[in-house]
Amino acid sequence: MAREFQRGHKAKISDLTPGTDLYVGVQIAGPGLTFDISCFGLDADEQLSDDRYFIFFNQPKSPEESIQLLGAQAGDTESFRVTLDRIPANIHKLSFTATLDGAGQMSQVGPGYIRIVAGGEEVVKYAFTGSEFTTERAVMLGDFYLKDVWRFAAVGQGFDGGLDALLKNFGGEVAEEEPAAPAQGAVPSFAPPAQAAAPPAFGVPAAPQAPQPAPAFGAPAAPVPAPQQPVHAAPTIAAPIAPQAPAPYGQPPEPPQFGQVPGQGAPPAAPPYGQHPPAPPYGQQPPVAPPYGQQPATPPYGQQPPAPFGQQPPGMPQGVPQGVPQTGAGLRAALQPYKETATGQRWASQNQQLMRVDLTMGGTPVLARQGSMVMYQGKVDFGYKGAGFAGRVVGNATGQEMQLMRCTGRGQVFLAEEGSHLHPIELQGDGICVSAESVLAFDESLQYEVRRIEGHGIPGGALFTMLFQGTGTVVVKTHGVPVVLPVTPTTFADCNAVVAWSSASQVIISSQVRLRRNAYPGHSGETVNLQFRGAPGNFIVVQPYEV
Repeated sequence: MAREFQRGHKAKISDLTPGTDLYVGVQIAGPGLTFDISCFGLDADEQLSDDRYFIFFNQPKSPEESIQLLGAQAGDTESFRVTLDRIPANIHKLSFTATLDGAGQMSQVGPGYIRIVAGGEEVVKYAFTGSEFTTERAVMLGDFYLKDVWRFAAVGQGFDGGLDALLKNFGGEVAEEEPAAPAQGAVPSFAPPAQAAAPPAFGVPAAPQAPQPAPAFGAPAAPVPAPQQPVHAAPTIAAPIAPQAPAPYGQPPEPPQFGQVPGQGAPPAAPPYGQHPPAPPYGQQPPVAPPYGQQPATPPYGQQPPAPFGQQPPGMPQGVPQGVPQTGAGLRAALQPYKETATGQRWASQNQQLMRVDLTMGGTPVLARQGSMVMYQGKVDFGYKGAGFAGRVVGNATGQEMQLMRCTGRGQVFLAEEGSHLHPIELQGDGICVSAESVLAFDESLQYEVRRIEGHGIPGGALFTMLFQGTGTVVVKTHGVPVVLPVTPTTFADCNAVVAWSSASQVIISSQVRLRRNAYPGHSGETVNLQFRGAPGNFIVVQPYEV
């Protein structure tokens, strides 16, 4: 299953696939836009010191053919073949870019991606949309870079200039304007022929077609060609065209009724008085006509219009039940939205209530609240942090009985607790105070200690917090979506609702214990509040819930 990357995610190529002969596909499009997709082979200083490693439409391959431009195929706007073990030693980075040729800006592009395919199987994909950019005319999509081993990074960084400006940024020289170059020569013989630009539909079997030889380096199989129309130029469909029954032998066909488009099927005749209309075939819904005088809704950009009633959608193989989405049929398609999210990072949110930690990355054990493990993969050992360890940070000393387990080994551990929202906070030498009740897990590399805030009116007589400092990640759990507020001289919070605050903030108990306190106008109803003070830049985190 392909790993879905987000901007900034990085991973070793060896962690994605053992292969070194890779297919790189780029899909980018927009209404009325034309793109130049290129690959820059850069040296250790990230400069284009050798123009022969600028791979674009006029120079489709490097001297030793370790980088080759293949053209549009397999649903990709442009594709490359990269053979990592043939790249010369002076090339330390391959930067894949897309630049606009003509007017426009990157905010106008539709959904696109850069992906890596090995052995015909997609191993990683970084998807992007035009909403991530503004007035840029170029974007650096992804990099292969050499750092002891070859790695891949999802970049997604916009660039205001076009191809010439990007070339100058990498230290290259822009040639004088020349007449248009002749058409590019034939792509390498092992590459499959160009196919339609539509991305392959997940889980839908390919329509029967003549067998074609698979590319030797493992490019992905091309999807079924689908009829395409210019963007925003598709004709408006007045109504689905249904086949008409042939007229009886020797009689002319009936003329269309008033207001009916020629060639459009006539509406079904009304049933005889007192009888119900015939039911549609099992598993199908009866057709619903649009309101009188209205056109049916035009499908969103990039989607096919609905198929006529009783017919298969364009590109859908025969035999697939009607109503099945284009993304696939059966159990696999139903579970697709809930698949594991692999971000290439040590800590990865699977959804708002589930967190995954990859113990194979970083090599540092994890301390987690005992009982928070819901699933794990690989060889993972769980050790109880008893009273003899510092890991039992609270317990008899605090009355909250928070006990930790130590997770070690090589594998992935999934953590959750009572459907709470989980938030990974990465510390880079800074510090944060977290309510002990709100701590779910953290890297053992962090320095931590328990602090006690005493005050009359606090349940149990004190509020216990954990101070985390150093480099690592702490996962904080909240009830609902929290809010982060800056600390001002008049910042107060309910001690039962506050989740965390910056370590440099000063905390003061503010008691408001009065007889019949609710009778006093303007009173909050809370007997004990925490007042926060600190220099600009300090913050507090509050949840919409009282523990």
